Amino acid sequence: MKLVGVAGSLVGEKTSQAVHDVLLAARRVDKQIETELMDLKEYDVEFVKGAPLAYYNKDTWKVVNTVLAADMIVFGSPIYQASISGALKNLLDHFPVDAFKSKVTGIVTTAGSNKHFLVSEYQLKPILAYLKGIIPTCSVFINNDCFNDDNEIIDQDVKERIGKLAKEMIEIKQREQSKSIK
Repeated sequence: MKLVGVAGSLVGEKTSQAVHDVLLAARRVDKQIETELMDLKEYDVEFVKGAPLAYYNKDTWKVVNTVLAADMIVFGSPIYQASISGALKNLLDHFPVDAFKSKVTGIVTTAGSNKHFLVSEYQLKPILAYLKGIIPTCSVFINNDCFNDDNEIIDQDVKERIGKLAKEMIEIKQREQSKSIK
């Protein structure tokens, strides 16, 4: 089973760290899980122009195909102006309608204000559902105050929620796999 984390920020480290922490938590739950972090600031994902994927650069291909090959995906986004990042939305626009069918799609968001804790529910969750992702019941919102100066999560409650998200994602995927075997 492969879990890919997508850090949808082009600056800073908080979102990337949060997604990385979900990957680590998943490995603590199941040591057999293969994980990979796709930090969008490390790739030149081209702006969607409506053309087929074949018309885009190598970085765009790599990120899209890595995500498509995953069994589970955790999407991380900072919240800017009460919205997910443009970089993450642009990436999601590259995927076909059924791209996440049978894939568990978790959500982690970071923001400077608690006023943004529902952005993932109203913006990211509907996109993932449209792409046919299986969405866990819990997502993780992390206020910037929960990080120390080295961008490490220091809030114990947040760490526990990250662990719960990872565990739920794995349990959902294992149930889906056992259904398909029967």
